[in-house]
Amino acid sequence: MKVSIDRTNCTSCRTCWETCPEFFEENPDDLFSRVNEKFRASGKPGEGAVPPELEAGVKEAADLCPAQIITIKES
Repeated sequence: MKVSIDRTNCTSCRTCWETCPEFFEENPDDLFSRVNEKFRASGKPGEGAVPPELEAGVKEAADLCPAQIITIKES
């Protein structure tokens, strides 16, 4: 499963990193959501590959995001 975050439209609501802190985190520089470094794709903070054990949490975070900026693609 692949994830992308539309970071330009992030509202910094904290929902994703509070729901699934193993995968999502707050960027201390701009306060927007980003993918935890160990799961990033090509070093891009808004893209990542989800390990199977975190899929449920990532899906829940995407569903709960009030701005709906988290996109999931099944691989």
